Amino acid sequence: MVSKTAGQTANPAAAAANPAAAPENRLATSLCGVALDNPIIPASGTFGYGREFAALYDIRMLGSFSFKGTTVMPRVGNPCPRIAECPGGMLNSVGLQNPGLEAVLAEELPWIADPANFGKPVMANISGYSLEEYETLARALGERPEVGWLEVNISCPNVHGGGMAFGTSPEAAASVCAAVKAVTDKPVIMKLSPNVTDIVAIAKACEAAGADGISLINTLLGMRIDLKTRRPVVANKVAGFSGAAVFPVALRMVWQVAHAVSVPVVGLGGVMSARDVIEMMMAGAVAVEVGTANLIEPFACKKIIEDLPAVMDELKIDRLTDIIGVA
Repeated sequence: MVSKTAGQTANPAAAAANPAAAPENRLATSLCGVALDNPIIPASGTFGYGREFAALYDIRMLGSFSFKGTTVMPRVGNPCPRIAECPGGMLNSVGLQNPGLEAVLAEELPWIADPANFGKPVMANISGYSLEEYETLARALGERPEVGWLEVNISCPNVHGGGMAFGTSPEAAASVCAAVKAVTDKPVIMKLSPNVTDIVAIAKACEAAGADGISLINTLLGMRIDLKTRRPVVANKVAGFSGAAVFPVALRMVWQVAHAVSVPVVGLGGVMSARDVIEMMMAGAVAVEVGTANLIEPFACKKIIEDLPAVMDELKIDRLTDIIGVA
């Protein structure tokens, strides 16, 4: 239940440096026992592996970030056009374009580990098309000290299960969770798809299979049609719908899941502002991922972190951990 996730305190590393003088970090939280300076985590697929945004601002101010969804082999992704704007959000069908596991291990993680670049635990988002692929990714990335958590994307089609996404049934979701847990000691966070009838049942199945946390929601399915060509705007026809318009749906699902499981919940989906972050935490999230906002405004996460203290003062919130699950 939410009450079991709300006991985090300020950043222990900062306090240990000078216990007498160090002020309490009001934004501090923790996720699966790993301390965070603040709850803001750019979502997978919207922040790359950090390099592009590090050229714009000091990304070390972030709580963490979830890097690009990584597969065993490199992927070029889906055919173009694969991104389209729409009122209240955007459609994307990028198709998990990424450089593959070997390149991430050899090139991206060493850069992330450098304290001059990031130097904090990072969330490794993994995607597979079979249990064996998930195991390979979890085993390899779980061995790296740079990785603080494994975020397991179960929206991929199961190639050995008729093409149905792993995340659409409690049994399939639990099978992925159990496979990953068997090969790593790192906290495993299952990222759930909202395109299901009962997301609570899937969250509880993942918890029963050993999940250390739940993140939700991934994108909803959407579509737009070009009135002139009379064809779908995106080459893949249907695509993931994200952005401000999905926030109420995401908030509802976060609230439902946070009150049904005893593991920490990471909330995401349509988060655009500091107020949205506070609302997500009141629903039960211990940390909050920011996705589409990064693609609209590259400084979105920086602004949210900077805005949080003033919004907290306005709402008479002493520490963010005080409001987790209060709704």
